[in-house]
Amino acid sequence: MSSFVPPIRADLVHEVPYGAPQISVPVLLNVNENPFDLSAELARAIGGAVAGIAPSLNRYPDREAVKLRSALATYLKGESEATVTSDQIWAANGSNEILHQLFLAFGGPGRVALSFDPTYSMYPEYARDTFTNYLTFPRREDFAIDMPVALAAVASEKPSIVLLTSPNNPTGTALPLGDMVAILEAGLAVNAVVVVDEAYIEFRRRGTSSALELLDRFPNLIVSRTMSKAFGLAGARIGYAIASKQLIDALRIVRLPYHLSAVTQVVGITALQHWGVLQAGVAILRAERDALSDWLSGQGFTVAQSDANFLLFGKFVDRDVVWQSLVEQGVLIRQTGPQGWLRVTIGTQAENDRFKAALLLAPGTEQEAGR
Repeated sequence: MSSFVPPIRADLVHEVPYGAPQISVPVLLNVNENPFDLSAELARAIGGAVAGIAPSLNRYPDREAVKLRSALATYLKGESEATVTSDQIWAANGSNEILHQLFLAFGGPGRVALSFDPTYSMYPEYARDTFTNYLTFPRREDFAIDMPVALAAVASEKPSIVLLTSPNNPTGTALPLGDMVAILEAGLAVNAVVVVDEAYIEFRRRGTSSALELLDRFPNLIVSRTMSKAFGLAGARIGYAIASKQLIDALRIVRLPYHLSAVTQVVGITALQHWGVLQAGVAILRAERDALSDWLSGQGFTVAQSDANFLLFGKFVDRDVVWQSLVEQGVLIRQTGPQGWLRVTIGTQAENDRFKAALLLAPGTEQEAGR
């Protein structure tokens, strides 16, 4: 028998891979996926586009993804009225790779990344992987960022990266534009890039702003987005960043060679050409979210105000009991965020109805919901 012990880094010895539970149940409402299958029209278009490039897959893909970046610029003009050029956009293998590249480019030993909990649970892992010191500061009880605390933290800690998430995961809450401006100004004072993670921005309510409105004013702003949620392309893995050309060029330095396959690029371009069709599904999910939020509130639960495709609700004395009961009834949601809270992804109307019925039967909800 070999006595070989893998020479894993000491700081990784007790770590476990990131990931939500994968359980085979009829209703999956735990990882913020878009519940709608791609339309037959879009599926055929994607199939045809992939078939069109299949003979040339013996060649490496365009390592700069020029056509995809150009298509994203056109999309942003229509979706957010943002006028950006393709060299202000960078695409990667999901927004997770975008964020990892941001840490590679702007983090590292002796540098600080700063964020506000509760927020996306992968941020500390990007920091760990890049030997970046990761600091978090608590949000207020309504999950808004405590601005005096935030501005003081940026001034005192002098981070190289400030992470803002709007709409925030797991709370769904959006960051007001004025707060973004104040943090961007504080970031400029200490030479920090400010990353606004907008993975769920297409689900925002009318009147909720995108950080793209500030792009021309702040050279330290980087906006991260994804095609996994609103576009329903979680399986295709396409994320992208929007920033100044100077910041985008920094990401190009740390990217792996040919990091975005030719198949992925053509899938993204084709989906962008069909955004008008996909918008109908986004509108349905917005309406379902608002209806489910009203229902949960009507049942006596506390619900965080959401601009995303999910809801954080509670509070429970023992959320594990509630979560397990739902699983046993065939409904999977997520235990994440502060203790006492649960997060449910917005599904189809039938899936949401199934969730509501299961929640009413779950033990441990009566006292919390006032029933």
